[in-house]
Amino acid sequence: MFRDALRHDLSQAIARAMQAGAIPEGEVPEFDVEVPRDRRWGDYATNAALVLARQTGRKPREIAQHLVDAYAPPADRIERIEIAGPGFINLTLAWPWRRELVAMICRVGEAYGAQTIGAGIRVNVEFVSANPTGPLHVGTGRNAVVGDVLANLLAALGYGVSREYYINDAGQQVLNLARSVEAHYFGIIGRPKPFPEDGYRGEYVADLARRIADADGDRWLHATEDERLDHFREVSAAWVLADVREALDRFGVRFDTWFSERALVRSGAVERALAALRAREYIYEADGKTWFRSTAFGDDKDRVIVKPTGEWTYFGSDIAYHLDKLGRGFDLLIDVWGIDHIGDVARVKGGLAALGVPPDAVEILIHQHVRLKNEGEILRMSKRTGEFVGLRDLIDAVGPDAARYFHAMVSYTVPMDFDVALAVRHSQDNPVYYVQYAHARIAGILREAAAAHVGASRAADGPGASNGPGAARSLDRLADEREAALIHVLAELPEVIRVAGLRREPHRLCAYAREVAEAFHLFYTHCRVLTDDAELTAARLSLVEAARIVLRRVLGLLGVSAPERM
Repeated sequence: MFRDALRHDLSQAIARAMQAGAIPEGEVPEFDVEVPRDRRWGDYATNAALVLARQTGRKPREIAQHLVDAYAPPADRIERIEIAGPGFINLTLAWPWRRELVAMICRVGEAYGAQTIGAGIRVNVEFVSANPTGPLHVGTGRNAVVGDVLANLLAALGYGVSREYYINDAGQQVLNLARSVEAHYFGIIGRPKPFPEDGYRGEYVADLARRIADADGDRWLHATEDERLDHFREVSAAWVLADVREALDRFGVRFDTWFSERALVRSGAVERALAALRAREYIYEADGKTWFRSTAFGDDKDRVIVKPTGEWTYFGSDIAYHLDKLGRGFDLLIDVWGIDHIGDVARVKGGLAALGVPPDAVEILIHQHVRLKNEGEILRMSKRTGEFVGLRDLIDAVGPDAARYFHAMVSYTVPMDFDVALAVRHSQDNPVYYVQYAHARIAGILREAAAAHVGASRAADGPGASNGPGAARSLDRLADEREAALIHVLAELPEVIRVAGLRREPHRLCAYAREVAEAFHLFYTHCRVLTDDAELTAARLSLVEAARIVLRRVLGLLGVSAPERM
């Protein structure tokens, strides 16, 4: 809130200075409004004068003085404005404006921070999309959290967001699963056969074979191989997908659309995409294979798009799939992929560009690997050692809140170590516990106030209750520097949501949540909330309620619970 208003007021000051001839006329440039490292310099600082100096060739301090002279915010907004260093302008907020923010947060409740930047633009966020060949692993948890939290952020910015899971149920991997199940099935029936070299060896594969044998006996011994493998593929993929859905549901991740690759292929969409590429001369034949000219779009070499067997390579169906999404009316496609797919980006985006899709219509976010650690030791990723590897196992071990928060708090662009021991620790060292404890402490204060009928209309009645004339008068009692620090942090929520969403950096939410918790704990340590002074108590209860709203809002965006008691 504060930053947006300051940007507006400063832009108006620039326009007035230009109109007055104090600085040369031109476009009002983009400039920063930032929080200084040292709050003694002010609440905010802007580089507007330095940007204008580069644009006009004038001295920055001279321009800064013209801007200060032209700056005319409402009288109750700014307490002090100063020029510092080479031409920075430092601004210190006035208390009436801080108090107004507290009242506004309490009034709008958890709608605070919602914005209209997206203007209803339709965005498809496709994430997880693991092959239906086995249970989800820990690394998939990072993919799930990045996609889900990003979707929450975009929705908060006013985009029309749809979450989608692409079921890779048409390729070689699903057939390999069927052959693996077949080998176990033959062994169960008493007709052992060699296990495929590229088969899946997890215990769940044997379980699938036992399910089929229990249901059908030796029926599939007498079927043709094609019939048997078709059935095993259908049954196995369906079971794995049901397991995936259940695990994601426990993780708080839900999709609007589950899209089948097999259905896409059967619709003829992949063949139409190939025909379109061929018509534009981006397809050629060589060495018995069909190639796509991906070097025309920045790839290091051309890529096979149809194998000698007639099978599509994966990126052929990926091109058709993205065309299908655009055909469904989405304006922007965002995919979240693992680092092992980084080499696929150029060829998929190249295929789409060859068919006229604008480069900015598709974004592919690549997340790095996750390692599990326990008390500093790397956990070996093997069921046989007794250590967990599955996402479901991780959720069982640390709970969905810690699993989500830990996956979110490190930028997905770098590898991360998931510290299991830390995630289950009930101490301030555990970042999710620290933030949730702040919310629980706030809830306890509000319960205590309601039980004692102290400021009950403000503490217990929810958003809007603390904003009548009496509440407005009581907010005048907010004047402590720790109160100011907390208000300053609460004011940053809209900026954090905007930056985290537009820059695709969901980890910013975790850093901000900790800032809010730290500011609240500092306030609570030095400022007694429930006092014998009714007006001071009412004012501080309003501030506590505002902090509760912001913490709950941030945790909600992260998909993490905001407990009332801990």
